[in-house]
Amino acid sequence: MTDVTTGNVEEAAALRAAMVRELRDQGAIQSEPVAAAFATVPRHLFTPGEPLKAAYAANNAPVVKTDDNGLTLSSVSAPHLQATMLEAAEIEPGMRVCEYGSGGYNAALLAELVGDSGRVTTVDIDAEIVERARTFLDEAGYHQVDVVLADAEEGVPESAPFDRLIVTAGSWDIPPGWIEQLTDDGRIVVPLRLKGTTRWIAFERDSLGGLVSRSYGLCVFVPFQGAGSRTERTVVVDAGVVLRMDGEDLKVDVEALRRALHLPRIERWSGAVFDMPDELTLFLLTNDLRMAMLHADQDAIDQKLLARPALKGVPVLISGDSFAYRAARPSDDMSSGYESGVYAHGPSAENVAARYVELLRQWADKYHRRGASSIRYIPKPASPPTPSSGVITKRHGTVVVTWP
Repeated sequence: MTDVTTGNVEEAAALRAAMVRELRDQGAIQSEPVAAAFATVPRHLFTPGEPLKAAYAANNAPVVKTDDNGLTLSSVSAPHLQATMLEAAEIEPGMRVCEYGSGGYNAALLAELVGDSGRVTTVDIDAEIVERARTFLDEAGYHQVDVVLADAEEGVPESAPFDRLIVTAGSWDIPPGWIEQLTDDGRIVVPLRLKGTTRWIAFERDSLGGLVSRSYGLCVFVPFQGAGSRTERTVVVDAGVVLRMDGEDLKVDVEALRRALHLPRIERWSGAVFDMPDELTLFLLTNDLRMAMLHADQDAIDQKLLARPALKGVPVLISGDSFAYRAARPSDDMSSGYESGVYAHGPSAENVAARYVELLRQWADKYHRRGASSIRYIPKPASPPTPSSGVITKRHGTVVVTWP
């Protein structure tokens, strides 16, 4: 193992260059300023203890801190995700940028993008992480970055306004301070948790006082701590089988679903292509009020209670005593090589499977592309829209996902 604190400077530079090439090939880096930032900042200085090759691996997210149960409290995000979000932010020289969720490395990238005429503030609620970020930024030569110990829920009013807000922790909501501290033509890039999943969303102000998405993508982040922390509702159906959802609107008969789980499943196939599962997941979750996320552990899969799609989480349609979830099978007739379908359990398996197949075909016919939806955030006290499958109520406002 190479000690990254004393590793060869030339090797680190070569690995940085290789990382930039890989990120370009993956489509994560699309602009010269972002490429230059990644080629300049010595990532290994922010990931002590990691081998050099691991420090510069495009999809590696080293864990920085865990709690007593081994759950991650802080990590250095993978370069691929960082590059994707920075491209979505479209940061320019001279901008004032605030980052919520600090680690040091992303703040250094931001400092490169705003240049000498700009200003970067990075914020974290954990004093140990703040000290760590300050130390590594100084070691890497980024003394100009402001490192602030604070709860992101209130923002940083003393340093506002900001042209860009970059959030690097999973946020259940968008606090009012973030919007208030944003310039009129500013942009927020935030990993927003929606119905048991997370999407980074690049928001700009709309004409109604809220926010509207410019782009979005699937991501995974450590959840926020502090006043803004919130966990989704979790319903245990059986050993190793849980449902995750927002709020209390979806009524669940646990005993009925447990019985259904142990009944033989049926399979129904849509004749529609299966690819871009992240886009399909967002469509499914926001087009029927009875949708949640179904998760199963390896034991439940090994016991054949559920199929492998549930291992990483899959949208599930719940209808009283029955449920259905997404499936896929190889097909030579599909452009992606896979056909989408449904596994369903329970006395009403046929009906719930038919509804799920209808949704699969609808997505394939009308929305089979990246970025097909529009996501709005309507802050309080504005009146929320009429409840529907695409309306997600939050503490400070409402998220509305539509499919034009």
